[in-house]
Amino acid sequence: MWQHILRDQLDVREDEFWACVNDGVRPYRGAPEQPQESVPVSIVYKLITEVGLPEESVLRMSKQEALDRVNEYWTTGK
Repeated sequence: MWQHILRDQLDVREDEFWACVNDGVRPYRGAPEQPQESVPVSIVYKLITEVGLPEESVLRMSKQEALDRVNEYWTTGK
């Protein structure tokens, strides 16, 4: 029964299960990792709609670059 639950319901091997229980290591589920420092959506929106930057440029920016650019816009208007 235990093997059925691990294999068919939880979709993990026993060592993955115990690593999760004991150490908090989540089993790989195929989903990409979230970036540690993503640009807040409000900043992305402002850069595209108010500053007028192309979406492709904004999506390539790091969080710090985006914040610096929006601060520049707020201080200089450009």
